[in-house]
Amino acid sequence: MPIQFTTDDSPGHRRLALWQDIVCDVFVGLDCKSDLGSAFRGSVTQATLGKAVCSEVCSDRQHVFRTPSRIARSDQDFVLIALGNRGAGGVVQDGRETVIHPGQFALYDTTRPYELKFNDSFTQTIFKVPREMLQRRLGGTETLTAISFGADAPLERLACDFIFRLCQSADRLAPDHADALSEQAVDLLAMALSERLGKTPLPSSTHRSALLYRLKAHIRAHLADPDLALAQAAAALGISPRYVNDLLADEDTSFQRYVLGERLAQCRRDLASPVLAHRHVSEIAFAWGFNDLSHFGRVFREHFGMSPRDFRQSLRH
Repeated sequence: MPIQFTTDDSPGHRRLALWQDIVCDVFVGLDCKSDLGSAFRGSVTQATLGKAVCSEVCSDRQHVFRTPSRIARSDQDFVLIALGNRGAGGVVQDGRETVIHPGQFALYDTTRPYELKFNDSFTQTIFKVPREMLQRRLGGTETLTAISFGADAPLERLACDFIFRLCQSADRLAPDHADALSEQAVDLLAMALSERLGKTPLPSSTHRSALLYRLKAHIRAHLADPDLALAQAAAALGISPRYVNDLLADEDTSFQRYVLGERLAQCRRDLASPVLAHRHVSEIAFAWGFNDLSHFGRVFREHFGMSPRDFRQSLRH
């Protein structure tokens, strides 16, 4: 990612104020403090990746605050995943505090106050995603913030490495590839978080959120299977079919409606992709678990207001 913002070309007395403007522009409204004064230096690179944004921050020591007053003046609704590259950084949110070392990552949520503490110079990669992207896979994030991930668990390490390498290539990816890969990155991240949640005793409300996330992750992983069924999904999670629908009722849906909606969303995405323009509508439908082309055409029209073929053609004009 090319450098987009740096303090190096600014007078010393302006650097910290400029830095605050930079991080507020790239991330969200923040207050930054440092005892280095005119000696302070920092730079940020940035590239979009579908709905996400990848950034790399290189900076001297500082203390960063996301305050209630900043939140009140903002409508920004993101989860930031900070991956440690060099040095260590502290994260404080939701009554917890952790330290991110190289090879680890932690989450913080822009809708609630947080602090970032850096006692020495550091480099971090920041993967900023709309909170909705994580919420629809997991539920709330309150139990996940300010916890270090990635040190030992293989799935956490895989998510860390994948997101880091993806961010390094973000500015060189075609838009349709970037969009798909950002979704895959959040899928992998959510899978790793789900595994951690599954090992921790949780309050009942949080346990429901964790189960709902694990259910959604299972469905997404098996969408291509036309035999994906309520009983099979329930057995995979060790819960009853009735409880599966009870969990989904929290979001005003059912197992069948949720599976159908996810399959239609994936088909719509593939039909819109120039890379997949050579694939027939039927191939795409069957690849995502539909086994009746007339049924697929009917439900696609009901959801999106036009046939799959007309939808694809509308994007060419």
